[in-house]
Amino acid sequence: MRTVNRTVNAGETNEKMKLLSGLLRQAKRRADERETARDLYIAAVAQARRPGFYTKCGVADSLDGRFDLIVLHVFLTVRVLSTAGEAGKRLADYMFRIMMDDMDLNLREMGVSDLRVGKRVKSMARAFYGRAAAYEKAIETDGAAEGEGEELKAALERNVYGAEAPSPEQIAGLLAYVRRAESTLAELSDEALLTGRVSFPTAPGDESAGNEAKT
Repeated sequence: MRTVNRTVNAGETNEKMKLLSGLLRQAKRRADERETARDLYIAAVAQARRPGFYTKCGVADSLDGRFDLIVLHVFLTVRVLSTAGEAGKRLADYMFRIMMDDMDLNLREMGVSDLRVGKRVKSMARAFYGRAAAYEKAIETDGAAEGEGEELKAALERNVYGAEAPSPEQIAGLLAYVRRAESTLAELSDEALLTGRVSFPTAPGDESAGNEAKT
């Protein structure tokens, strides 16, 4: 009887070890994916802060203006991640969460009270989803019509500039950049995306640099 019990216990131990090993692998994968998503988010924020968007394209150099450009670049990245299978979709989800965590931290550093931070972050999340839906619809509509990007132009005017109407040159510059960004990101391999290696086209005003922003 004692021998039988030892055999049963050994079997149970092996099963527990397998379960524990599986949980550890999942935890490591989640940690690795979150770190990769953080790299992608940092790259999107760095690109959104290029000065030419504010000086040449006329985006307001304000909290709202900077937020809207971050949203635009995160959307463009998340959009291409969604084509990279289930792993890409997980990275897209992590990237959004990291963005919201960053907004939360920034608001607290600005002195916003704990009670108001939660409401502001929820409002930012809604703003992201609303803008992302508008950009996606515009890109799809323009693609189906094989036009010059009129729907995307209108979406950018509403969501990036708001009440401050840009000049024809300013909106044309931003529209041309976004369309280049779409193409540049679409050319990236799944392997590059899933390891956090993303590149954006040269930002407006940076043309003289002659190279693309990469991470």
